[in-house]
Amino acid sequence: MAAIHAGKIQRLFGFEVLTTLGLGARSVIYAVKDKDDQVYALKHVVKGEGDDQRYLDQALGEYNVASKFEHPNLRRVSRVIRRRKLIGGGELGVLMELVDGLTLEEFQVHDPLTVCHICQQVALGLKAMHDVGLVHSDIKPANILVTDAGVVKLIDFGQSCEIGTIKQRIQGTPDYIAPEQVRCEPITPRTDVFNLGATMYWLLTGRNIPTLIPKGGPEMTVKQENPCPPPNEVNKGVPPALSGLVMNCIQSQPAHRPETMARVYSRLEIAAQQLEQL
Repeated sequence: MAAIHAGKIQRLFGFEVLTTLGLGARSVIYAVKDKDDQVYALKHVVKGEGDDQRYLDQALGEYNVASKFEHPNLRRVSRVIRRRKLIGGGELGVLMELVDGLTLEEFQVHDPLTVCHICQQVALGLKAMHDVGLVHSDIKPANILVTDAGVVKLIDFGQSCEIGTIKQRIQGTPDYIAPEQVRCEPITPRTDVFNLGATMYWLLTGRNIPTLIPKGGPEMTVKQENPCPPPNEVNKGVPPALSGLVMNCIQSQPAHRPETMARVYSRLEIAAQQLEQL
């Protein structure tokens, strides 16, 4: 796991700070140790005077979501620690399982059989969320960790919500966002199906699918969809069953996508069997 030097911070919320793992808009994630030498990840979110309250709300929401499930393919979130400042600001910490692994952005796996096995674990984790009425709604390579032992962990539940939620603003990652997220329509398990399909497309081809918003622009202006070739036209090693699944997952209309993650899992199993027979 990549680390950034922790600088001058030595203790935070009673934990010893070991190193810095990541940086966000209003947050820093540290590796920390408690008095019993247990090691965790700690997301530290700070709101200065006049700063946007949504960063604190999103971190608190991440804890509230993660407290509703326990599954080996979902990162555990232990507790939230709140601290108010006297004038205008505030800060909180979200204590999480420290996962020693690489994101799929870092791992750069393009072998179709390995992609099948990884995405089967992703599907199991998402099914566990859907079973308790939640949608992740930001599945992408950067939010999927793979350990040295091959265990997959989904992370970052900051955009997760209850099934059927209609968000008041566009939330998602441009290269993986589903049309209904751009249009601020209800978020459902099929939203995660689209996000996962877009992730699989990138893993198998090295290319991103065209979505309804352009990448990189702060305005996130809606644009027209463009077709993309099936993965097996770009990567001849992708079997028909896997290529067809990916194209089904990224259908514009949610009703045209696989209905459940259980269905996605079973189709990944069929694709893996095709690959193992080659």
